[in-house]
Amino acid sequence: MSHRILVIEDNLLNLELLCDWLETEGFIPVAAVSLREAFAVFVHKPPDAVLLDVQLGPEDGLSVATWIRSDPEFRSLPIIAVTAHAMVTDQQRVMQAGCNACISKPVDFGLLKDQLIACLDIHPPSN
Repeated sequence: MSHRILVIEDNLLNLELLCDWLETEGFIPVAAVSLREAFAVFVHKPPDAVLLDVQLGPEDGLSVATWIRSDPEFRSLPIIAVTAHAMVTDQQRVMQAGCNACISKPVDFGLLKDQLIACLDIHPPSN
């Protein structure tokens, strides 16, 4: 079974790039360009993990992480922040909000794949 990954990103080019890459890697991407759309995904069919842009225009993307961590049903859901803010203090803020990992933009897709594999506890097929 493929894992559903919610991508919350307000930059449409970045959103398309992440969703296309996820699909190529065998994941099922679900796109949201705002907090409202992201919350609607949880009502419809919760994802298996979240890729979260920290700054969504005027909205604080980390509020999604805080909300997820406050809900017992989703408390262990993997959240990977994807951000242009690479300062140590920014990464600390991301981790304090409840994210499992923080990846800087431009995205290193090898690192992102490693993080998704680790967070989702995916094991490669044995021969």
